[in-house]
Formats: sequence, structure tokens, C-alpha cells
Amino acid sequence: MLKYHCLNPISQVGLSLLGEGFERTEHLGEADAVLVRSANMHDLELPPCLEAVARAGAGVNNIPLDKCAEKGIVVFNTPGANANGVKELVLAGLFLASRDIVGGINWVQSQSGNEDVAKAAEKEKKHFAGCEIKGKKLGIIGLGAIGVLVANAAVNLEMEVYGYDPYISVDAAWNLSKEIHHIEKVEDIYKECDYITIHVPLLDSTRKMINQEAIDMMKDGVIVLNFARDLLVDEEAMLDGLKSGKVKRYVSDFPNTVTAGQKGAIVIPHLGASTEESEDNCAKMAAEEMIDYLKNGNIRHSVNYPDCDMGVCQDQCRIAINHRNIKNMIGQFTTLFGEGDINITRMVNKSRKDYAYSLFDLETELPADLLEKLKNIEGVLKVRVL
Repeated sequence: MLKYHCLNPISQVGLSLLGEGFERTEHLGEADAVLVRSANMHDLELPPCLEAVARAGAGVNNIPLDKCAEKGIVVFNTPGANANGVKELVLAGLFLASRDIVGGINWVQSQSGNEDVAKAAEKEKKHFAGCEIKGKKLGIIGLGAIGVLVANAAVNLEMEVYGYDPYISVDAAWNLSKEIHHIEKVEDIYKECDYITIHVPLLDSTRKMINQEAIDMMKDGVIVLNFARDLLVDEEAMLDGLKSGKVKRYVSDFPNTVTAGQKGAIVIPHLGASTEESEDNCAKMAAEEMIDYLKNGNIRHSVNYPDCDMGVCQDQCRIAINHRNIKNMIGQFTTLFGEGDINITRMVNKSRKDYAYSLFDLETELPADLLEKLKNIEGVLKVRVL
């Protein structure tokens, strides 16, 4: 029986997939797998029995990826599962920033009890009128699952859309409207666009990429939207831009002490992927990835090991090996199988930076003594018999 532990509340839509062969445990120390959303795992003691961590969401900053990789623990995320929920909130952010809807609503609330509110509104509404987004230039930095959806929706809203992503995937490129202008230098987004929205992961190379230098390049009265990660933006520099009028609005889904309550900042309480549908989709995808790995050894959407898929084993035995990406590992594995007179029917080996993963389908069961020899090969981190 495989045991799983939930570090956060996980949608029942996903948990319902963990039926026969799976059992929920309240004790991390006996779990084969962990399902997590936002819980911080960096200071947790990871048990030797732990095989997989499935993050019901895209960001994995709360998970110690290198530590997991070194222990042979595969970490999964769920890219695209919450993309529509975030896309819809980005569109809401465009409208909120273009027309002072929040200010208008707050003014009406302040008029409670005023019998002449309708008449007063006719005089006051000019302060909240704003502009339309049709025909305006929208720059999208990052054309992953969310960026592509935002880009296509903006085209349908008759915006002029510019997209920047030097690492765009083939799937994303196929799904992208042909009406989107592909930009080769991010600086052109800064200089040309009326609205800029960022949709990239938080890496050392992207941390505070929207900084003072970037803001200085932007049009006067630019609107900047951040529904990806707060640390992608130097928010102190952004506040200076708001105060000077360089930036008309900054829309963020990440409340913190820097932006909360600041004039010109529309800060939303991290609602991007908080819809019921997004949470269901993320939980379902995380559970499916976890099941396929634990039962079949297949890896899809890992962030610390290479993707690897051999379908369902049709032979007597499948061996899954997590190991370091060093020379002659495959040679040592196959030599050991040969010495045991064991025939390999199918095999695959994939690597990702310092780590690699190998699957072997065998005609016969692997004897206990050979299993121990496999585990003792230098560079092997974990061996599973499936």
C-alpha cells in the first residue's frame, strides 16, 4: 500500500483519484509521496521512504529542489492547470487599471445615505472615467501557458499585442495567435507598450527584472501588471514610478508591506489561481503525475529530474533508478543485469543537469542480491522495483 501525505488542503477532485493501492497518512515520516500547495518544505526532515513531491500549482519556491534531487525524490508541478483562472484575473486587472472602477465604487460607498447620490455621481464620474483598452499596445513578457492565454484574449479584445519570450515552447508557439508581434528584445516591450504584463518564473536571472532601469525606458503613464511573482518587480522602484507619474497604475496579485495601501497600486489578495476550478485542475494533475510515477515510474512535469515515459510495463519487472549524471552509469547497470543472466526488453535513460533517471523493463524478477548491488553503485541515489 502506497501512502501519501497532504501538507495543505488539497481538492477532493484530485484526492479521489488516489483509490486502490493508496492510503492517506497524517504522518510525513511514513509517506511515499507528498501533495503540497504553499507549505514551506525547506526546513522539513524528509523521510527516507519519500519518493515524490507533487506541487498542486506551478511555483516551487517552497520546495528544496536540490535537496530532493540528491535524495532521489522527484518533484512535480502542474504547469497550465491554473492558467485560465490567472488569465481571467489579468484581464480584470487590465480593466481595473484602465478605468478607475475601484475608486468609483469606493466613492459610491462613501455616499451611503445621500439622497442626491445619482445627481452627485454625474458630477463626480469624470474623475473615474479612464480609457478603453481597444487599440492600445499590450506587451507580454513570457509566453508560457498563462502568457499565451492572455495574449490571445487581448487580441480578441482588439489590443495590439507584443510578445517576448526567447524560450517559447513549440506547443505555446502553435497555440499563439498569428496576430501577435514577436519581439526579440525585451527593451522594445518597455519602450513601445502602454500596458506591460509579466509571466515568467522567478529565477536568479528574472529576479527584479522590472527595475529602475526598465521603468525609465517605459512610456509615461504606463500600466504594469504582475500576476506571476512579486519579486520579479523592484517594487520600491515601482512606487517611485507611481509617485512621479511615470507609472499610472501598478496591478499586483501579491500584497506586502511595500505596496499595500499605496496610491496608484491596485493590490489583489493573491486570487490568481484561487478559483474552485483551478484548485480542482491542479489537484487532479498533481495526483495523476504522482500515480504514474509511483506505479509506472514515468516522469511528467518534473522540476528537478528529466521527463521520462515508457508507458505501462508489459514484462515481468520494471526497475527505476534515480542517479547522478556521470559517465558509465548505464554501462554499470547493463553489466550487472548481464552478470545475472537477466534480459532487458526495453530501457530509457534521460538526464537533466546533474541528475539522471533510467528505466529498465526486464524479462525476469530482479534477485535481491542484484538489487543491493544496484543500490551500492556509486552515484545511484534511489532504486525502485515496480
